[in-house]
Amino acid sequence: MDKKKFPEKKILKDKEKPEQKDPGGLSGDFSSKISGWSSKLFGVIKFILAIIILPLVYSSIVSFNNEFTQVDKGLGQIFYIGIVTFLAIYLFIWEPAVIYNKGHKLLEIMFSFIKPMVNVAPFLLPIYTILFFIIYGLLALGVKSTGLIEYTLFLIGFSSIMHLVFSAKAIRSKKGDFLKANYVFGFSFIFILNIFILALGFSLVFKDFSFVNFCNVSFTMFRDIFLATFKQLFVF
Repeated sequence: MDKKKFPEKKILKDKEKPEQKDPGGLSGDFSSKISGWSSKLFGVIKFILAIIILPLVYSSIVSFNNEFTQVDKGLGQIFYIGIVTFLAIYLFIWEPAVIYNKGHKLLEIMFSFIKPMVNVAPFLLPIYTILFFIIYGLLALGVKSTGLIEYTLFLIGFSSIMHLVFSAKAIRSKKGDFLKANYVFGFSFIFILNIFILALGFSLVFKDFSFVNFCNVSFTMFRDIFLATFKQLFVF
């Protein structure tokens, strides 16, 4: 008679062991919930910070206008004409995204050696505005013409508002922005930095524009608004 073949003990033991469920699903759900809550909490913090710095946006605008009125009115109007011209082209004719993107790539190349700045610098720094200030400074050494400052002011107004518009559009298009915190905080910070860059540039171009006065008035007004609001909300 043929001998019966019995399965090896090892195989039997493997069969007897109950199948263990992969706990990865539960841990994955838990980790996703934690990340979701943390992102929302971070969004709330950024939203609070955005509300706090909004008075600085207002105070910097007021301070900038106060200093800019010290400049020749005709030249000041040319700067605002550059702003209006871009808005008219952007709204009714053509969105010059190609021009903005080239400046975006230029900044990425310039900050390629600083990895954290590669993704941030193109949104923070108005590259064309900075370049126009530099070009004017170099040309003004040898060219004495009112046309030079007029064209420069027009281009600075055009490029500065272009940077703000496309930066705002890029931030607003990002998904998962809880309470629009990234948009409100990010654009407020970009706006403040850009207006400080403009103030610094104009202080180098015009003798009557004081960057120190601009900073003092901006921060003094911001402090007064913040303290007044704080007293109204928390002091009874």
